[in-house]
Amino acid sequence: MTATPPPGNPPAYRDAALPVERRVEDLLGRMTLEEKAGQLFHAMLMMNADGTPVTETDGSMLPFGTPELIGDRLLSHFNLLGTYGAREMARWQNAVQEMAAATRLGIPVTLSTDPRHAFTDNVGASFNAGAFSAWPEALGLAAIGDPELVHRFADTVRREYLAVGFRVALHPQIDLASDPRWARQSGTFGSDAKLTGELVRAYVRGLQGDRLGTGSVSAMVKHFPGGGPQKDGEDPHFAHGKEQVYPGGMREHHLEPFRAAVAAGCAQMMPYYGQPVGTDWEEVGFGFNKGVVTGLLREELGFEGVVCTDWGLLNDAVIFGETHPARAWGLEHLTVAERAARTLEAGCDQFGGEQCPEVVVELVRSGRIAESRIDASVRRLLREKFTLGLFENPYVDPDAAAETVGRADFAALGAAAQRRSLTVLTNPGGFLPLAGGGPRPRLYVENVDAGVAAAYGEVVADPAGADVAVLRLRTPHEPRGNAFEFFFHSGSLAFPEPELAGILALLDSVPTLVCINLERAAVIPEIAERAAALIADYGASDAALLDVAFGRAAAEGRLPFELPRSMAAVTASRPDVPNDTEDPVFPHGHGLKL
Repeated sequence: MTATPPPGNPPAYRDAALPVERRVEDLLGRMTLEEKAGQLFHAMLMMNADGTPVTETDGSMLPFGTPELIGDRLLSHFNLLGTYGAREMARWQNAVQEMAAATRLGIPVTLSTDPRHAFTDNVGASFNAGAFSAWPEALGLAAIGDPELVHRFADTVRREYLAVGFRVALHPQIDLASDPRWARQSGTFGSDAKLTGELVRAYVRGLQGDRLGTGSVSAMVKHFPGGGPQKDGEDPHFAHGKEQVYPGGMREHHLEPFRAAVAAGCAQMMPYYGQPVGTDWEEVGFGFNKGVVTGLLREELGFEGVVCTDWGLLNDAVIFGETHPARAWGLEHLTVAERAARTLEAGCDQFGGEQCPEVVVELVRSGRIAESRIDASVRRLLREKFTLGLFENPYVDPDAAAETVGRADFAALGAAAQRRSLTVLTNPGGFLPLAGGGPRPRLYVENVDAGVAAAYGEVVADPAGADVAVLRLRTPHEPRGNAFEFFFHSGSLAFPEPELAGILALLDSVPTLVCINLERAAVIPEIAERAAALIADYGASDAALLDVAFGRAAAEGRLPFELPRSMAAVTASRPDVPNDTEDPVFPHGHGLKL
């Protein structure tokens, strides 16, 4: 399916034979102020499970239905929330594009998504793979440390995204994991700036190709200028985590991966929420920070692409029925219009997660913001739509989407990467691999699918009757008080009593392989000492773990950050200095060969 031009002589912007700049200027010259303002908003959408658009909402997550956002508010950039079938996503994409084609100028929609090729499911950060091929989290790719694999991963993402109509990836996330407590580490490439730079170059090439074009997915790299150094490791989605600090003087170190991303040609950049404190930067969130966006990103680093803010800087929002304040850190006292003006003056092109174009219209009509400033951002946004070929080919084929997404070879690549990423931390006495010439072992399992484990041994219900136990754990965290923050695992990295006592009792009763999923660093000295063997994973199936445990696959992972010895050591460390805890149980880069 291709777009249908308006009747009569097609306008110049519809002529694919003309240079992109000519088409941009022609379309820009035809747009009303309201149509221009609509381009400056990158809002969220949900869809019905059958592939139809959501026409009305209950307000618990999104304030407007799709027809109002496209037809009335004239928005044309959206990110999709939720996990759905491939065919249904393709049908939904086409329905959304049909709505856009019916507007006065027929500007096609650009659809984006947070990561959806791994295991984390967090409405504010990423979605589990669902129909897509399942790979380890970015931390797992860093544990392997192979740029060629990251390129293959990103190319697979590109092909699966294109099949359902996603043209912007709200990733990669290249913050450095410098404070062990920070909730967003699973989406990073760990604590090593040099490796992160190498991997982001491969990632951008895999998504975009050698240059942005009709077969590309645009990479929105985040979170500039590096979101890792959060005070006390808290997350700036929330007011108590808004401060970003550099007690170790490592500000330039956190910029290294972003320099690599700009050099690689990334099309878009997202500034973080964080409010820098104790530096020569203005103490306002980075999306409002002219010295950071214009001075550093645009002028010093030479970035010419689209700058889109992180989600929700202007308006308070209702999330899961609870009101969350706008993340206007340092500018909480300003009105919505004043915040929008500050964002535009800082040099940002789009407001992420917002849908209030009337605010921009009023800023221009009141003389607060010049229309030429709006035009500068709209040019960038339209240029990308033309470059991606959306005006010629806005639709996708639902049958092809169903055949492409989760294709067997893509799934096999992801499964192999899961196995490679597993990191063997301890293996005293050569406990692993478990395979041998004797009878099948009796296995006791916790947090492991018994049906999967049955392919490797006889599963028993009582550890007292087992030869070996296999225990899967997740990184400890402190549950927080509201529904949205529940998904952001923060606070202590140590297992509380009596949970730790129960774990150690199992380890003392039967030789136990412990596998801990590291979405952050974990404080596990007692477990490391008493486990028969200890493995770290960053998103891996039970079959991937058991294949490694039984010698059917090789684990190649190396820790992408250190594992601290105590919470006291974590508290004493500097948030901006990677691998800064005293006497870690396992240093950065640790990993054993079986």
